[in-house]
Amino acid sequence: MKIFIDNGHGRNTAGKRSPDGQFLEYYYNRIVARRVTAKLQALGLDAELLVPEEDDISLAERCRRVNAWCRVNGKENAICVSIHFNAYGNGSAWTSPSGWSIYTSVGNTAADRLADCIAEAAAVHLSSMKLRGEWSDGDIDYEEGFYLLRHTLCPCVLTENGFMTNEQECHWLMTEEAIESIAMTHVDGIAGYLLTLE
Repeated sequence: MKIFIDNGHGRNTAGKRSPDGQFLEYYYNRIVARRVTAKLQALGLDAELLVPEEDDISLAERCRRVNAWCRVNGKENAICVSIHFNAYGNGSAWTSPSGWSIYTSVGNTAADRLADCIAEAAAVHLSSMKLRGEWSDGDIDYEEGFYLLRHTLCPCVLTENGFMTNEQECHWLMTEEAIESIAMTHVDGIAGYLLTLE
């Protein structure tokens, strides 16, 4: 199974930072994504950073990279996980929303099971965080028409790993404890999903 780890946004993406400018989403996305990829590789899994570049790579190009592999090797033999941090408000002031969430495309798709497995791992590794969810269809994931979720051929999920616009949560997100907890959420969630395929 090929595991594409997408680290969302680049150093040239406008905004995408905490109100005090200390938390840069592209930077922490990459720290977490690289750690997740390395940990998966250490488990003997075929994990790859989708965007090794520091600059922002268009969503169309990200999808092209995933889909080019899927067309050769089969979409059933790959998954994609996109790692982000959340924000609320206009970016100039601290706000109150907090917590972790996961997104899939609209409808009952192959990504739902992957989202469930990562959410189960979040309940363990991010137990101090609020787990945000949309439960109307019986599972935790929010369903959205995000470009990456809609246009990748293989199952794809997107995680929002806390709010950089919540002052208390933002300061925690910059700690080693948070980075490791978020990384392990993804590693254990992905490993758990692969076990369901056996």
